[in-house]
Amino acid sequence: MTTGEIRLTEDVALRPVRLTDAAAFARAYKRNFDHLERWDPIRPDEFYTEAGQYSRLRNFDQQRGAGQAERWVFDRGDDEVYGSVTLSNIELGIFLNARMGYWVDVALIGKGLATAAVDAVCDHARQRWNLHRVEAGTNVENVASQRVLAKCGFEEMGVSRSHLYINGRWADSKQFYRILHTDEISR
Repeated sequence: MTTGEIRLTEDVALRPVRLTDAAAFARAYKRNFDHLERWDPIRPDEFYTEAGQYSRLRNFDQQRGAGQAERWVFDRGDDEVYGSVTLSNIELGIFLNARMGYWVDVALIGKGLATAAVDAVCDHARQRWNLHRVEAGTNVENVASQRVLAKCGFEEMGVSRSHLYINGRWADSKQFYRILHTDEISR
């Protein structure tokens, strides 16, 4: 999705990420440092700068151009970023699969926005790419994110031991998947 938005509530939408979001991402990551630190890797200081975010967005833009990824931001119409949802490793052909990751600004948690966004992006993935399956993972301690995935119809596959280097240690991750359609794929 490179145009348009997905309305989640009257005042919050998902819209495709833009290169011009770099400064807003830097502010969002600084603003949410305490909220995200437990679930994120230790990041270099440059990550929290506009230049660092611009570099990340340029890399992402290349992946999007190659059809391998798509990313949306939570938007309240004020040129700020309040979280994001990403589909990465989009694989077409016989797999029709993607990985999903997401985070929501501390100011918006507890309002059902993550659930609405995950559902909306799964619907979009089915409609746009005819994806059959979406996978997601959470830190084993991130019960709130696991509840979001369960509400959205994701099923647990199991635990991946020492899966990601998070906050200075190798952390276990719970892995989930959602089948987007069970009917035969139209050709």
